[in-house]
Amino acid sequence: MNKWNEMYKAKLASAEEIVKNINAGEICASTCALGEPIGLVDALAERAKREKLEGITHHLLLTLRNNQYLSPEVSSRLKHVAWFTSGYARKAVQEGYADFMPCYYYEAPKLWREFVEADVFYATVSPMDKQGWFSFGVSVSNARAQMLRAKKVYLEVNKYMPRTHGRGFVHISEVDAIYENDVPLIEMMEAPITEKDEIVGNYIAELIPNEATIQLGIGGIPNAVAKALRNKRDLGIHSEMFTEGMVDLIESGIVTNRKKNVNPYKTIAGFAAGTRRMYDFLHDNPGVEFHPIDYVNDVNVIASHDNFISINATLEVDLLGQVCSESIGSKQFSGTGGQVDFVRGAGVSKGGKSFITTYSTAKNDSITKIKPTLAEGSHVTCAKNDVDYIVTEYGVARLKGKTASQRATALINIAHPNFREELTHEAKKMHLIP
Repeated sequence: MNKWNEMYKAKLASAEEIVKNINAGEICASTCALGEPIGLVDALAERAKREKLEGITHHLLLTLRNNQYLSPEVSSRLKHVAWFTSGYARKAVQEGYADFMPCYYYEAPKLWREFVEADVFYATVSPMDKQGWFSFGVSVSNARAQMLRAKKVYLEVNKYMPRTHGRGFVHISEVDAIYENDVPLIEMMEAPITEKDEIVGNYIAELIPNEATIQLGIGGIPNAVAKALRNKRDLGIHSEMFTEGMVDLIESGIVTNRKKNVNPYKTIAGFAAGTRRMYDFLHDNPGVEFHPIDYVNDVNVIASHDNFISINATLEVDLLGQVCSESIGSKQFSGTGGQVDFVRGAGVSKGGKSFITTYSTAKNDSITKIKPTLAEGSHVTCAKNDVDYIVTEYGVARLKGKTASQRATALINIAHPNFREELTHEAKKMHLIP
């Protein structure tokens, strides 16, 4: 047995033994999504209930399961702070028994290094290699920054976590305790592609040149865009999230990364969530690298790519082009995420373009998503000066270089026909159009 294996064995403990070292009032932090150590978090929730611990907080960017700490009976003792509000955490945040952290995604590591200090860092990792290194796998994101000032570091080792390449490693010598928990990773099935998605996807694909570098989000429209790119060649990927559609693009030879002027021949991402097929594809794949999010989402790094294409979704747009992608009125729905990072980066890229997508309506065509003004209390995600293209199933409106009047007219033209007359009337009242 080598030195590292001996150290591993000495640090091995049960989840219950580890969480005994977490005290009332402490701040706990986990890297995003599949990096959340579900065995340790469940054990901590049970201990908080049993021993009536008070004031523990659990910071996480995007939970993918219905954790115990999201219930009202546990949240008074173990409070969740969402750095991006998922569907599982949404009710808790909206009703006030969970909190959320406003931030640009690229700034999250800086906040951990300079503003928020964790007492405990814990994360799910891949098994240790013979040199003593674990991989943060598909959840590199802000892990190292969270860990930097943590007083205690606990790892949950899971054989199902892919070992990925890039800058997402932690050494056994940096760790206080280890818990083994081999459970299959949560899988996120691909969103079905609707007829509207296909229309929007085709609009965008027509405007993407060969040899472009792309960033895609998750959902039906990004999946439709990936599908519509099948006639392109030599595309590259630099994206905060690695998605299922990217596997298809790489395996089909559409994405080669060989024309990228930054990290050629490499797909770059910060985290991933998808199916077992994706996780198997990513395991020990040197063609895909995961890096800290303050590199992946750095506006200057994004802008260094020629022909950078950013594609993201929104909830509503006003007639000046302000975009709300994270709240419904004042109710937090998701988060800023990396949308602004990539919109701004693509805006500076030579030949770059950013696309913000939305259906024209919601609730069976009863609500327009293009509005005279954003709903009262809405959180502005992208400022009007940053927005480039807005795309609905009714067309494409490019706002860059357009006056207020031209913007309003272009946006009305891609709104649902049932609302164009009303929008025109409101635009005239606002003196946006004559």
